[in-house]
Amino acid sequence: MILEEKYTLSNGIGIPKLGLGTWFISDTDVVQAVKDAAKIGYRHFDTAQAYQNERGVGEGIRACGVKREDLFVTTKLAAEVKSYKEAAASIDGSLKTLGLDYIDMMIIHSPKPWMEFHKDDPFFEGNREAWRALEEAYKAGKLRAIGLSNFEKSDIDNILESCTVKPMVNQILAHISNTPKELIQYTQDKGILVEAYSPVAHGELMKNQEVLKIGEKYGVTVPQLGIRYILQLGLLPLPKTANPAHMKNNADVDFVISDEDMEFLKNMEQIKDYGSASMFPVYGGKLE
Repeated sequence: MILEEKYTLSNGIGIPKLGLGTWFISDTDVVQAVKDAAKIGYRHFDTAQAYQNERGVGEGIRACGVKREDLFVTTKLAAEVKSYKEAAASIDGSLKTLGLDYIDMMIIHSPKPWMEFHKDDPFFEGNREAWRALEEAYKAGKLRAIGLSNFEKSDIDNILESCTVKPMVNQILAHISNTPKELIQYTQDKGILVEAYSPVAHGELMKNQEVLKIGEKYGVTVPQLGIRYILQLGLLPLPKTANPAHMKNNADVDFVISDEDMEFLKNMEQIKDYGSASMFPVYGGKLE
């Protein structure tokens, strides 16, 4: 049962292999989503300052009836926070908003502010400053693990060259038809776990006939195939849903994709259109 399995982070902490993403779930609705997921057996919840639902996630965590130490909660430092002082205040802000004594993991949401995502400035100094604040909070016991999100090779190197605590994860966009193999390999070689958000490509994979055909071959849904694919790459999938039936379906991935099918899925032509999500920088869009 995948919900009972864990990866081990580089600092020895266990992290459940399947998480519930909460992007686009409102602060009100997310309370029930967390409670429903916990009832099904989910123990890993992923939010962010930018999602504006930390308060609701925290309420769901406190009300779900599962012991706090059995749950793993991740949040993300807003992409625009690129100074030590602002980052330190932001970390404390998340603790307060979530209403938790500690956060299991906090990661930098993006190496660049969203509005600057496609510009040349790498914000190396700002990321080192934000990382220093995360390290400090980690050493103080406010955070059990710290990591990155949307970081490319040069962004990772920038942190590794100056850090006193190594990043434990890098959360990236990865799914069937978009598998950044070199970045995944490089990150894993550095002892950093790769987490994959949008494992179903924001729903767009459901329209792909080749993917549908392979799903039928295994008697599984497209989301199940997408999540299993991510797990077989040694990555941690974070499917997003507020629907309990989908939560159950997403966790029912006790099958194995053949090596041949894995190779085919790895090398599929990339999706160019992410539908309603296409405006967001991580999906190729530009926020104006």
